[in-house]
Amino acid sequence: MSEQPKQICILGGGFGGLYTALRLSQLPWDSSQKPSIFLIDKSDRFLFSPLLYEVITKEMQSWEVAPPFVELLADTSVNFHQGIVTGIDLDNRQIQIDNRPNMAYDQLVIAMGGQTPLVGVSGAKDYAIPFRTLEDAYRLGEKLRDLEQSTREKIRVAVVGGGYSGIEIACKVADRLGERGRLRIIEKGDAILRNSPEHNRITAQKALEKRFIWQDLETSITEITADSISLEYKGEVTNLPVDVVIWTVGSQISDLIGNLSLQHNQQKQITINPFLQAIDHPHIYVLGDVADCQDVTGQKVPPTAQVAIQQADYCAWNIWANLNNRPLLPFRYQALGEMLTLGIDDATINGFGLKLDGEIAHLARRLIYLYRLPTLKHQLNVGLSWITQPILDFFN
Repeated sequence: MSEQPKQICILGGGFGGLYTALRLSQLPWDSSQKPSIFLIDKSDRFLFSPLLYEVITKEMQSWEVAPPFVELLADTSVNFHQGIVTGIDLDNRQIQIDNRPNMAYDQLVIAMGGQTPLVGVSGAKDYAIPFRTLEDAYRLGEKLRDLEQSTREKIRVAVVGGGYSGIEIACKVADRLGERGRLRIIEKGDAILRNSPEHNRITAQKALEKRFIWQDLETSITEITADSISLEYKGEVTNLPVDVVIWTVGSQISDLIGNLSLQHNQQKQITINPFLQAIDHPHIYVLGDVADCQDVTGQKVPPTAQVAIQQADYCAWNIWANLNNRPLLPFRYQALGEMLTLGIDDATINGFGLKLDGEIAHLARRLIYLYRLPTLKHQLNVGLSWITQPILDFFN
């Protein structure tokens, strides 16, 4: 009797999960040993999150930044299932999903990503809008559209967090609202983009000043209501009117992941070895936001898209090597630089041997991300859209 094909289950269709699935489908499997590959995600779409900001300014359409999984996987051997993972039975190697029978696995990839925690501030859960998913972008877009259609002279927006996401969304919203916009960034630290290269930090500061975006540094939030926000600075609380609060800080591991009987750090991330395997569980690989990861040099890696994409390459290879009795490769992270969008047709880049800003950085960022889109077909479709859309806009 022939041996049953191994089953690989990948939980989460973000950069780590989807790119691992795509790489696995491209590796040279022996026809008699080719495994069954399943990708499971609660959404029906992949999100290329670094380009989500462009949806707010309508520079890009949602299908460009969030293509359906069935389209991306159509020409591969990967099986996609949309469902919510409700449990992982480590002892029996089974996945529990809300809308189908339990699924067995021989190799498991956990890449489910983090969540934005709206906790610690009264009213945050009810009135603040996170910016992590396509649904968040839709919700923010609808809120801004309602305000733009109103008769109010000023539209007041508070952005919580002076990190990468906070700066990027603040500049995009400022450009969308134009003279009606009154924006402020609220940051607990004493500087924005504290861990960013100097070139990007200085360029971002200029972009904020150009757009008259106020910065409340060393400031915390005590309360958010439907139309106000309370800020504390050096012990003094000030209550300010606000129309929109955008929340960009924090990342929280789900209880499902945090309660697994695996080794975790204090943030509930799963601790892994340099081969991206959970400690004492060599058949479980962990990527992205949920991974407590140091590469082979001992370097602690940040939870970014470029890290997850690089992890996916190693993860796919190591699963293939594991099933084919080949040596595994320890993960070695290569920092490729940093890019930020700073409004419409504006960006900054420090990396790839370059320091760019303005329109040329915007163009370079677009091209780099075009190359990074998950499949050649989607790259071509998006590239064609970028070329033809200005022509269509000109004649409309």
